[in-house]
Amino acid sequence: MKYLYTLLFFAVTTINMYAQTPDKISYQAIIRANDNSLVTNAVVSVRILIRQTTTTGAVVYQESHTKTTNANGLVSLEIGTGTTAIGNFSQIAWSQGPYFIETQVDITGGSNYNIIGISQLLSVPYALHAKTAERIVGGGASTTPYKASIRSLTSSRNINTADIYNTIACTVSSTLTIATGFSDMQIGDTINLEAHNGAALTIRAASGVTLNYTNAGSASFISDTGNVRFGLLRKSGENAYIISGQ
Repeated sequence: MKYLYTLLFFAVTTINMYAQTPDKISYQAIIRANDNSLVTNAVVSVRILIRQTTTTGAVVYQESHTKTTNANGLVSLEIGTGTTAIGNFSQIAWSQGPYFIETQVDITGGSNYNIIGISQLLSVPYALHAKTAERIVGGGASTTPYKASIRSLTSSRNINTADIYNTIACTVSSTLTIATGFSDMQIGDTINLEAHNGAALTIRAASGVTLNYTNAGSASFISDTGNVRFGLLRKSGENAYIISGQ
């Protein structure tokens, strides 16, 4: 006989989800059977998925844990320390939320995850959000506001680390190529794009990289004489990018 079980999340005063240093979220849940009895002192498999935007949105991170519930049916773990299957926890762009934590459990300790619960992460862990902000503005003790650099583009090349969070000013028709595995650009990072005074700026994804959901896709910004065309490139996933404005 197949049993159905209910995963009960902590709510209100019993929720225990808070930021750790530097890349962890402490997470606890009580597991009960369908007859409301506690699943106690049992080895269970827990799979954590972090979804972006909606409860059925893209999975930006997935990991698994093997844990033992205590005498009260409580299982405790640290999100960010499990066996990773998708994404990189330290690279989640917390400012690009909302995010939802989906929890799947196999009470036998296997990989038959037939228990699913999902809840919105209503308050982004402060330390993790602060870390993202620090990376954007450069960190350190300096009080100088972040300013984007203007990087002139007059010949075709690959996008590189120095382009991130800066502005590409294309003054001679050129192509920027996004190489496979460009790991320096993390999910949520952006690059400003400008085509100037009749120049055409083309963004091309290499094979294995999606641009606006198309493998090896491309997009162009073609400016008129005396005018500028603007756009924005954002990394939306592993080897996945979204471009707007063309």
